[in-house]
Formats: sequence, C-alpha cells, structure tokens
Amino acid sequence: MKYCWTTLHVKNMNDSIHFYENIVGLSIQRRTKLSPEFELAFLGSGETQVELICDSSDIITPIGKNVSIGFQVESLDEFMGFLVKKGIDINDGPFQPNSGIKFLYVLDPNGLKIQFIEFLELSNH
Repeated sequence: MKYCWTTLHVKNMNDSIHFYENIVGLSIQRRTKLSPEFELAFLGSGETQVELICDSSDIITPIGKNVSIGFQVESLDEFMGFLVKKGIDINDGPFQPNSGIKFLYVLDPNGLKIQFIEFLELSNH
C-alpha cells in the first residue's frame, strides 16, 4: 500500500492555494473546476501531496484541534523569519521536546494546524 494524498475541504480555493504554494512550498499540479460550485486542486509532488476541494454548496465542518499536517524544514529559525516576513502568526511553539527535533505550528486559512519541523543533527561528543 502507498500513501497518496491528504484531502482538505476548504472555504476559499485561492486563499488555500496561496498558503500551500507560498508558505508550505507545494507547487500546484492541477486545478479543475467541475461546476460553478465545485473545484479541486492537487499540490505537491511525490509522496507529499495535498488535495484541496472547494464546494460552495457544502457546509465546512470545523477541523479538530488535535489534527495537524507536518512538513520538514531545513532550519526552523530561518523559517520563523520567513513566517514573520509573510505575516503568518505562529499558533504554538516553537518546541524542542528532545535534542533531535524542534517544531512549531501555524494555522492554514481554514484553521488546520500545520506543523513545521526541523530534524536536528546529533553531535558526536
């Protein structure tokens, strides 16, 4: 079995595409408007893909507070500077629960927690 993608039902397709392209760094693969009310888009590549569905006739159910999607960054400190420049508030963190990782959370335009994580190099002391 192979993981394919995560599907998110979104309020506004343009706002969500902007976030996932410009903050997360996923490139749009395809975008299709199937009717005046229904549009979908796939962003990402390889094993990191997000499907966005926007259905203006649908009532969006609030996302649970204990659900998040995680993305790895090279440097969390540099990424925090990037978030400040983009006007994105840090929702929670940064945290460093052990010497191997540190991470933080932001909210996407729909209130979904997005985790950005840096895997730290372990020094050989």
